[in-house]
Amino acid sequence: MGMPEGICGSRALPWWEECALAIRKVLQVGDPALRKVSRPVEEFGRKLHQLLDDMYATMQKEDGCGLAAAQVGVLRRAVVIDMGENDEDGLMELVNPVILSMSGEAEGKEGCLSVKGKRGFVTRPQKVKFRAQDRFGNWYEKIVKDRKAVAVQHEVDHLNGILYIDKMTRYVTPEEEEQDAKEDE
Repeated sequence: MGMPEGICGSRALPWWEECALAIRKVLQVGDPALRKVSRPVEEFGRKLHQLLDDMYATMQKEDGCGLAAAQVGVLRRAVVIDMGENDEDGLMELVNPVILSMSGEAEGKEGCLSVKGKRGFVTRPQKVKFRAQDRFGNWYEKIVKDRKAVAVQHEVDHLNGILYIDKMTRYVTPEEEEQDAKEDE
């Protein structure tokens, strides 16, 4: 998968090897930094842009769909989300996100790059309206549904020191994982 337009300049590049991006270490459950509340981003310059670019590259390398700055040891309110090729939004960058409203409810399976090898059942709202800034400090509002709403809530939780395992009802069993793998074939 190539980098989205705008990352590493104005052209799409075929991966982080051609960019000056760093793959950052993803902190794992048990690291105290994951339980801290992140501070607001106040400067929207090169340092933030590099962080967001590195987070995107790290998320892609780890085969994730979302990553919060806290997960790479940076306690700032910044998140990247990319739900894959079939997502019309592509890469979403949320800086200083605030959830404005939520509605509906559904239980689903969640995993996390900071909780390797496990997934659990979590009940969350199905629809979320949020406000955030882009990498340049411009505010925007967006409404997301279903899997993307889950991703936004999951990543904003990270910014507040909360992991999905704090909200889950139970872990996904090996049999359920096996069934999911069969369905994905």
